[in-house]
Amino acid sequence: MAKKLLEAKDVSVAFKIAGEYQTALHKVSLSIKRGEVLALVGESGSGKSTFAMSVMGLHNAEQTRVTGSIKLKDNELIGLTEREFDQYRGLSVGMIFQDPLSSLNPLMKIGDQIAEAISVHNKQLKMVQNRVQQLLRDVGISAAKRVAEQYPHELSGGMRQRVMIAIALANEPDLIIADEPTTALDATIQAQILDLIKDIQQKKEAGILLITHDLGVVAEMADTVAVMYAGQIVEMAQVEDLFSHPKHPYTRSLLRADPSDVSPGEELYAIPGTVPSLKDMDHSKDLFLKRVPWLGETEVEATVDEQLQMVGENHYVRGNAWKSFEFLDNKKG
Repeated sequence: MAKKLLEAKDVSVAFKIAGEYQTALHKVSLSIKRGEVLALVGESGSGKSTFAMSVMGLHNAEQTRVTGSIKLKDNELIGLTEREFDQYRGLSVGMIFQDPLSSLNPLMKIGDQIAEAISVHNKQLKMVQNRVQQLLRDVGISAAKRVAEQYPHELSGGMRQRVMIAIALANEPDLIIADEPTTALDATIQAQILDLIKDIQQKKEAGILLITHDLGVVAEMADTVAVMYAGQIVEMAQVEDLFSHPKHPYTRSLLRADPSDVSPGEELYAIPGTVPSLKDMDHSKDLFLKRVPWLGETEVEATVDEQLQMVGENHYVRGNAWKSFEFLDNKKG
C-alpha cells in the first residue's frame, strides 16, 4: 500500500474580520498517497484555495488562525515559522497557482524566475541555466532558450501556465498542488496542460491535490474526489463511485449543473441560492439544505455529526439529507 504523502486532520481556518475571527474552513480531513490525484471540488467561496494556502503556509499569520494537523511525509506543518516553511515550499510541495500572469514577476525574465526557484533549495547546483532549459522542455516548450529570455507579458496564457508548472516542478516535489490550472484557457490548451500534469505525475509518482470546479477535469484526472461546501467536506469517494452514485444533495446539484451534460437547446440548471457568508456559517448544520427548498418540508435533521459517515466502500457523506434523495430515486424506480 502506498504511503500517505499528505495527511490533514480536523484543519480549521479562521480569518480576523473587523477584530473578530470568522471560520472559513471547519475540521477538514483528507489524505493523499504517492501517485494519487485527489480533486477538491466546489463552488467559488467553498474553501478550496483556503485549504491549499494552509498546506503551503501562505496565510497572513497576523490575520489568520489555522488549527488541526497537516502532515507532509509525517512532518507537522501547522505551527511552523516562515523560515521553517521555506524548507518545504518548492522542495517537498510545489504549487501551480490559478493566475500565472499575476503569480509571475513581470520584471523578471522567465529563466531567472525558474533559476530562483531552483537556487533557493540547491545553491550548489552548477549549470543552473541548463537545468532551466531542461525544465522548459519538460513542460513542452521547445524554444526553451528563447523563452527563458522573455518576460511573462510576452507569452500566451498557455505558455505562462507551462512556466508555472516548470517552477512548481523545479525541485521535483513529492506533492503538487494545482489550483484551477486550466482557468481561462481554451479547450485545446486546456487538454495539453492536463495531459502534461498527468504525464509528470506518472513519471515522478507525485501526489496531486487538484483544485477545480470543472467536473470534466475531475473525471479525466482524479482518483478520489472530495466535495467541499461552505468550508466543510460534504462527500468523499472514488471518482467513478461519486459520479455514478452521488449522495449528498450538493454533489448531486453540482453534477446536474455540469454544462457538458446539457444538450443543445436544453436549459442549463443553476443551483439556487448562494454560499452563505462567513458570519452565517453554522458548521453544526448541513448548510446546503437552505438551498433545497423542498427538503425543508421533510423530516431531514439539519444538525450533522462532526465526522463523515461511511455509506459505501471508501464513500463518505456528511449528514443524512442524502437519504431523502435515495427515497425519491427508489420511488421513481
